[in-house]
Amino acid sequence: MKIILLKDVKGTGKAGEIKEVADGYARNCLIKKGLAEEATSVKINSLNIKKDAQDFHKQEEIKALREQAKKLNGEKVTVKIKCGENGKIFGSITSKEIAESLSEKGFSVDKKKILLKEGIKNLGEYKVDVKFLPDVFAKITVEVIPL
Repeated sequence: MKIILLKDVKGTGKAGEIKEVADGYARNCLIKKGLAEEATSVKINSLNIKKDAQDFHKQEEIKALREQAKKLNGEKVTVKIKCGENGKIFGSITSKEIAESLSEKGFSVDKKKILLKEGIKNLGEYKVDVKFLPDVFAKITVEVIPL
């Protein structure tokens, strides 16, 4: 019997897949527990339309992230912080402060996408990578100045 899995089933498949299983297993286990439904031509067609729509939206999202990375690449961000007489910072600059400075400039970037090996602890300019996708990066310059 052909079924469409509604949820992931260990040993059978993942949600959204169309599988051929034994009639008894389908009726008595999968369909009864709400893990699957019988695959009719209408449901298969509906599933294919949903998958096409999801693929389209994913491609649009990737395109938007590439555009944002292109706009952000080469930007210079200034972060102000308290510091001592010798230029030593009290605390450190983290990705959170950099994300806030970027949002002031009109860029919406999640702090998790800003790659810092460790917090910035001195005044000066630093090159920082922003990772949007595994293959989409933007390089920004972070300038740390005293308050």
